Amino acid sequence: DVQLQASGGGLVQAGGSLRLSCAASGFTFDDYAIGWFRQAPGKEREGLSCISDSNGSTYYANSVKGRFTIFSDNAKNTVYLQMNSLKPEDTAIYYCAAERMYYCSRYPYEYDYWGQGTQVTVSS
Repeated sequence: DVQLQASGGGLVQAGGSLRLSCAASGFTFDDYAIGWFRQAPGKEREGLSCISDSNGSTYYANSVKGRFTIFSDNAKNTVYLQMNSLKPEDTAIYYCAAERMYYCSRYPYEYDYWGQGTQVTVSS
């Protein structure tokens, strides 16, 4: 069975950093895209970043480009999201998701497998 577990969230001051982890089991990253999403209260789920081993592509939303970095450790079957220069507007529940596809999609509805999410709170 496919399982994803997001972790690493917490409380951080504006300008600080966090590293989120998405541990995967039941599949390997080859042929899958792994995406990071977030959802703040009252807002749509937002695609932040993704990585696809199938074509080596990555994607970053404009809101996080230059601040967040996605990378994977295939030996650990884990994808990370390094978040730097955090802002209060980054406060949200962060989710990782997976789908067998060759491209990086920013749309939540294109992903079938989801972790439970981890809360990130950035104080001003």
